[in-house]
Formats: sequence, structure tokens, C-alpha cells
Amino acid sequence: MKIIQVPFCFYPDPVGGTEVYVEALSRYLQQQSVEVIVAAPGEANQSYLHHHLPVRRYGMSKQLKNLRENYGEGDIHAAIEFSRLLDAEQPDIVHLHALTSGVSLRIVQAAKQRKIPVVFTYHTPTVTCQRGTLMRWGTQICDGQIDLHACTQCTLQGLGLDKNIAKAIASLPTQVGKWLGDLNLQGRTWTALRMTELVSLRHSTLRTLLAEVNHIVAVCNWVRDVLLLNHVPQDKITVIRQGLCHNLPETINSQPRYAQSALKIAFLGRLDPTKGIHILIKALQVVPNLPINLDIYGVSQGASGSAYQQQLQTITANDPRISFKPPVAPENVISTLTDYDLLAVPSQWLETGPMVVLEAFAAGVPVIGSNLGGIAELVQHEVNGILVEPASVVAWSQQLQRLCQDRQLLMRLGAGIKSPQTMEAVATQMLSIYQFCANGDLLSQPI
Repeated sequence: MKIIQVPFCFYPDPVGGTEVYVEALSRYLQQQSVEVIVAAPGEANQSYLHHHLPVRRYGMSKQLKNLRENYGEGDIHAAIEFSRLLDAEQPDIVHLHALTSGVSLRIVQAAKQRKIPVVFTYHTPTVTCQRGTLMRWGTQICDGQIDLHACTQCTLQGLGLDKNIAKAIASLPTQVGKWLGDLNLQGRTWTALRMTELVSLRHSTLRTLLAEVNHIVAVCNWVRDVLLLNHVPQDKITVIRQGLCHNLPETINSQPRYAQSALKIAFLGRLDPTKGIHILIKALQVVPNLPINLDIYGVSQGASGSAYQQQLQTITANDPRISFKPPVAPENVISTLTDYDLLAVPSQWLETGPMVVLEAFAAGVPVIGSNLGGIAELVQHEVNGILVEPASVVAWSQQLQRLCQDRQLLMRLGAGIKSPQTMEAVATQMLSIYQFCANGDLLSQPI
């Protein structure tokens, strides 16, 4: 069996959790005698090997001609290049891991025209949420139901518009956006005025994609619930949680760490407001003498990431308890975490994992995390970690003080940790889906 995996990007480019997942899934599928090719959009067509994994980059358009390509069916040039790749490789299955202009509905349709089944994995809220967080107005958990006016309002407010102005623009007919789009006017103001049309286009594209793919993998329960709410048939969805992407270290420090005077807490992840590290920092600074050392292993991406990092470094400049560390290579995360008492995951959006929670559990380290999304599905409150009201600095501060004062609680949380599943198990489940899709069964549950 030959599978083409299609993520948003791939090594050696800067990658995120989805690409780490795709690499691990591909590696374990290869061990089960499956031929795997990773195909990802890039600046130009390119072929190379990444750790014995064949990679094909297919070129995208050099310049976006119209916003409709971003919100709608996708980049035409990328779809043409991907079609050529399909003809050359003739895979049994195409597996998409993103929905962007480069990994688009056009790619799905190119595969289906060649009678190649398509599997789609929903990895992040960006699939169904134009704001990208599934947090209504940035503060309330959204149920995920696709609604043109509600989604347009929230998207515009997320881009910086006043809520009342966002509501007014969202009431404009989609035809207004179409007229403006035909004029191809550029700039933030024109984009805002077109947003109803653009969100409508995105919703239509999403509904078509979800209808046309053969099977959908949800990596957590809330993703399944969002899909069901948006009328995806239950039999078309399989929940397969993430697994550990790297082997456990040969030796793990199992010595009790909780007798130390200061608690050692780690944060590993992207430096972005959605990850909530500013909430954690403020909570720690509420109690200046609290014996906690916080190490931030942050990844800064783009200008906005750099600006956020500078903001964090400014507010922590006079607090010796807080240190910024270089990012940790994915294969070293578990061994790094063994030196800590706690992992902090203060996310302010709905995570589908995150992977770092599984890595902490593999290291025997409890988690203090936001009571949101995938975090709340993985962390059992007062069993293997502590769940906290996401945006409340007071709640975070209170729980940090509690953990400092009650080291027996930390020991109980550590004892409550169970080993997470590995990507090897995920690959076995995924192979079952591939086989049932290849056999022409479109909706029956494969597992």
C-alpha cells in the first residue's frame, strides 16, 4: 500500500506539532511495510529524503491574486503540481493534515477524480474556525457550529475591530464582498468589508471538503463533537488520539523531586498569546516570594512571535525566578521534562492535544493546565494534574501556591500518571482506516 501524507509544511522548514505527528506516523507506517511519501506545498517543486522518508514539495503560486484563493477552493497552481504528483506516484490513499490554500479542496478533488480515497485529519481549530481558536470573542468557548454572521463577527473582532463595528460589517450582504472582490481592492479596510463573503466562501469550501473526503480522523473528543454539530455523519468519524512521537529515553530519572525547596516548572511551546504564557507569568508575579523556578522553552515564529517574546522578556526582566531557554528538539522533550516537577500548559484556545502533555506523562511529570479542550480530556483534575480556569490570573496563582505548600499532592499526582499510547499504536489504527477506504467502504466504522 502506498500513502501520500499531506501536511501544511515539512522539514527542513520550521514545523509545528502537526508536522512532528506526520513524520512519526509515516515512520511507524514504514515499519509496517507501508510505502509513504510526504507531499507538502513549497516555493518550488523539490524531491529529497528526510531521515529515509521520501519528501515531495509541490510549488505554489508566487503571488496571491485574490483573497478568494485563501478562503475558497485553494491555489490553482499548487493543485496542478499536486495532480502531476498523483499521476507519477499513483498512491492508494491521500491523507490530508491541513486545510489551507496549498492543502486544499482542489487537492481533494484531484484525488477523487482519479478515484483515490482521501482521509482527512482535523488537527487544529483553524479547520472550522476562521479566528483559529474556537473561543467566541476570544474569551468564551465556542460550540463550533458554523454560522455565517456569528463567525464573521468573531473573525473581525479577532482582527482588532470593535465588537459593535464587527457586528455591523457582518450584517452586510455577501454580494457587497463579491462586488469589492471583483474590483480586487487591497488593504485591511477592503478585506474587512469583504469578510462576510470570504467567510461564506470558507464555510462552503469546508462543507464540500467534509462531504467529499472518505473518512475523517478526530484527534480528540471535542473535535468529533464539532464535526457532528456541523452534520458530518457519525460513521464517517473515528477518534484516534495522538501518541508519543519519539521513543522513551533509555533511563528516566525516577527519583522524587518534590523535596527541593523551589518547585521547578517548565513551559514548552510556541510563544503566542493563544498559548497563555503571559497568564502564567502574571500569576507567578502575584506572589513575588513564591519558591518556584519557571523555565520557558519557547519557539518564536514570525514578527508577531518576536514581538510577544520581547513583551514577555520585558515584564520578567526583574524576576530571577523566570528564565527563557532555547527551544528543545522534539526527540529531547521527554528527557528534558524529567528534570522538572510540573509542566504548565496555560493555553487560551482549544488544543487538540497538546503533544507536550503526553510527553510530560511519559516523563512521569504532572501537568497544571487550562480547563479547556484537549487539555481537559487528557488531564484528570487532582489525579494526574491540576485544571485551572484558563484566563484567571487569580486561579492560576492560587493553584501554584497550593502546589508549593502541599508536596504530598504533587506526589499523588505523579502516582496517578498512566503511560500514554505511542504513535506505533496510532499507525496501526490508521492503517485499518486506509485499508477500509481502499476497499471502497466509505462510511462504515473501520475500528
